[in-house]
Amino acid sequence: MKRHLALYTTATRCDLTEHARNTFAVFLVVLYIPAWITLVYLNVPHNPVPLHLEATAERLTPAGNLLTQITGAVNAVTLIAGFMMFAVTFNNGRFDRRLVMAGYPRTHLVLAKTTSLALASAAVAVYATAVICAASSPKQPVQLAIALFGAALTYGALGVIYGSLLRREVEGMFAMVMTSVIDVALQNPMASSGANSPLVRLLPSYGAVQSATAAYFSTHHTPAHLALQLLWFAAAALVSLLTFHHHTRTLLPRGNSRAPRPRRPRNEPQTPQRHMR
Repeated sequence: MKRHLALYTTATRCDLTEHARNTFAVFLVVLYIPAWITLVYLNVPHNPVPLHLEATAERLTPAGNLLTQITGAVNAVTLIAGFMMFAVTFNNGRFDRRLVMAGYPRTHLVLAKTTSLALASAAVAVYATAVICAASSPKQPVQLAIALFGAALTYGALGVIYGSLLRREVEGMFAMVMTSVIDVALQNPMASSGANSPLVRLLPSYGAVQSATAAYFSTHHTPAHLALQLLWFAAAALVSLLTFHHHTRTLLPRGNSRAPRPRRPRNEPQTPQRHMR
């Protein structure tokens, strides 16, 4: 038991150290979130936007800048969490394979990545919620933080998938950015006329956006949509587990069977054997 705990602790510490060394991600957390939320609040029109919120079955007319502030926060936390997990998975791919070939259990590596993802997502979600609360007054800050946390978890798992499958860093960054932008933009009534279409309900952050919007403008709780977001995370985590297992597979032959001896070419003359006298 102590050995397993030590292996898990060591792997988690290494992952958290890699996150801390990612200065660009730290820059995004500290400066990008408040800058993006503030710019949206100041530059997007304040005109009311008719909105039918599926999570609470309410007809709302929130200000456009406040509504976009919510989708902007979801976009920010998903990009940051996805980027962090992609960078760790992509940069440490060879090292993870060497650890597995040396006998390090995959289970401990996966649990360590899950722990680091949860801690990083929680920190980003709480920070983004604090920034929003400093700029305005959401009605349910706790639910807002939970919604952002679920979105960050989901995109962190997507980051592991992209980091395991894609060959170049620019491909992963482009895939992460486009996934988050398309996902969130289609759910914003100011950017998409089909924000309430059935197709939108299949997007990765649908549950988080619905719960975050309800937390900002309504007093109703949305446990079903929070559970939907956790279901998306579970599905993404399962796929990331399979891709990580494939990425760290060993190509060594199983067992201790000896390699076959090379055959002697047919035309090669045999060396005469000396007879004992």
